[in-house]
Parts: sequence; C-alpha cells; structure tokens
Amino acid sequence: MKSHRKELWFNAPSRRDFMNITPQVEQALRESGITEGLCLVNAMHITASVFINDDERGLHADFEKWLEGFAPHEPIGQYRHNDTGEDNADAHLKRTIMGREVVVAVTDGKLDFGPWEQIFYGEFDGRRKKRVLVKIIGE
Repeated sequence: MKSHRKELWFNAPSRRDFMNITPQVEQALRESGITEGLCLVNAMHITASVFINDDERGLHADFEKWLEGFAPHEPIGQYRHNDTGEDNADAHLKRTIMGREVVVAVTDGKLDFGPWEQIFYGEFDGRRKKRVLVKIIGE
C-alpha cells in the first residue's frame, strides 16, 4: 500500500468563505499515483471546516444564514470563549456543525463522487493563513 500527503494553504480575505477545493484535491490524487483507495481531506485549524456538497451559490448563502442562526457572530459577549480576548467563538461552533473532514473513495484514479458532489473548505474566522491536509492511501 502507498500513501501520499499534501498540505493545501488558504488565506480567505474575509471572515467567512466557502471555497471549492475539489481541483486541488484531484491534483493531489494525480500526484499520488494511487488508483484505488481512500482520500482523507481535513481542516487543520479549529475554526475551519471541510465538507462535501453542491457548488451552488444559493446553497452557500443558505449555509451562511443557517450557521448564523445557530451561532451568530455578534454580540461577541454572548460566548464565554470570547472572555479570553478572542472574538471567534462562533467560528468554533460553526466548524463543529460543518465538520472537520471528509473521506472520499478513490476508484480508477478518480474521486468517486455522487452526483453534484464537490469538496469545500469552509472558513469561519479568516484573514490569516490556514491549512488543509490531503492524505491518500491505497494502491
């Protein structure tokens, strides 16, 4: 069995963003030479997420509205975490809701997606450099 590891780096200019990272993950898969196996993609920061869904602008707006309903950014004083001088407690909660990682099967050298599935990086406390790990194992 082989394994391949690659880090992807992102620096979202805004506090929140959803980025389709499927092309970068597909590139990592090509670099690996693996044709059958599994591909793990995970956010390496506690205020960011990796998830699979449709690349549709309206859906992304729905995510934003839905997440703000669960964990609104303001008022920042509503969160105990922010008592430490931080202002990103909502980002930690949003990450928990959206998830840390995804695993995608690799079949015939390609990510084995269902219809419309794409991999996204969700940023909930941007304006700084963060990374995503791509780990591919197989033959």
